[in-house]
Amino acid sequence: MKRPIVLTLGDPTGVGPEIIVKALCEGAFDGLSRPLLVAGDPAVLQRAAAVVGVSCRATTAPGHVQLVLAGDRQLDLAPLSALDADRLKYGRPDTDCGHAMVRYIEWACDQCLSGQAAAMVTAPINKAAIHAAGYAFPGHTELLAERCGVDKVVMMLGGEKLKVCLVTTHMALAEVPQALSQAEILETIRITDAAFRRFFGQARPRIAVLALNPHAGEGGLFGDEESRLIAPAIAAAQAEGIAASGPHSADTLFHFAARGSCDAVVCMYHDQGLIPLKLLHFEDGVNVTLGLPIVRTSVDHGTAYDLAGTGQASAESLVAAVRMAEQMAAHL
Repeated sequence: MKRPIVLTLGDPTGVGPEIIVKALCEGAFDGLSRPLLVAGDPAVLQRAAAVVGVSCRATTAPGHVQLVLAGDRQLDLAPLSALDADRLKYGRPDTDCGHAMVRYIEWACDQCLSGQAAAMVTAPINKAAIHAAGYAFPGHTELLAERCGVDKVVMMLGGEKLKVCLVTTHMALAEVPQALSQAEILETIRITDAAFRRFFGQARPRIAVLALNPHAGEGGLFGDEESRLIAPAIAAAQAEGIAASGPHSADTLFHFAARGSCDAVVCMYHDQGLIPLKLLHFEDGVNVTLGLPIVRTSVDHGTAYDLAGTGQASAESLVAAVRMAEQMAAHL
């Protein structure tokens, strides 16, 4: 049997459990080339099944639990927590939930590092609950980077038409120019190139690098970051054999990128890449962590507490994340 894709449960009081059940019962995982294994909690998933309106019974097997949903669909589960599901309130995770979220992630990561699993896909977590449980990590990415022994990772958001990779992520727009450096831009290009070669089967990926300023700075009229930082980083990448181009003006590049002119777009800041990405892939966008020695994809949304427990949350991003993890793992 092929190595499985491990799917973490995420926040037990968020939409993660119910979109996992919904996707399975809708047949969205039918035809996968690898089995799925959920890192989670049997009682929480059974509660999620009730929310979605399907029957669910659990049977035990050596080392895991098997859930039988909606008659004949089966889902293997590694029982890593035993929360009191009846006590949990949607949108109000406690410290036990915080510990459980971290346990799911660490276990999935270790399964990938040891070669027992081919990839991991993460459902959304609550950072405040993790902090309340005593963990200092800002989120998934930092936790995984430390566990994998990696100093620098790159956040990629992607879909079928467009994949964007970010030099800077969550910071005030006013702080972006000071955060940029030739070294950071070059390292982002390198990590993107290496990941697309290894996980996406691109022999020489075409990487379009964006400018920071309007019209790529207009020859220095609107800023000098292009000539001072971005162009030298691109030249250094090209000298290493990387097919990087730019700096491209962001107001025109995405028109061509969405039509296949490049394999990835390196963006200087969060909204520069995320606005066009979500315009094209609002429902099926996938968050991918590049630079790890393992495959990690995630949904491109949060815990959605306003929808948790209603059964109305869309599973489309989760399904896309699993499909992308499957495609990436095929190149290992």
